[in-house]
Amino acid sequence: MAVSGLSYEIPAKIAMLKKMGGDAVGMSTVPEVIVARQMGIECLGISVITNLAAGLAKTPLDHQEVLNIGTQVYQTVSRLIISFCRALPR
Repeated sequence: MAVSGLSYEIPAKIAMLKKMGGDAVGMSTVPEVIVARQMGIECLGISVITNLAAGLAKTPLDHQEVLNIGTQVYQTVSRLIISFCRALPR
């Protein structure tokens, strides 16, 4: 599911998104792809889930946790993107 962000959703909103069939919530991937497709650009989306949503974890939301997860996966995601780009036909 996509939301406008930039904020953490409250538990009630997470429950609503889940009832609507959502498994994950993002803020930027969907709008970026919509604009890119309008410009005729083919897209591949890669997202990293950095935290459980409000009301799903036993602990309160922690922005530092989000930053830490992003830092932890940075190298792996970078290698994935580089590998993918190198495999594209030229």
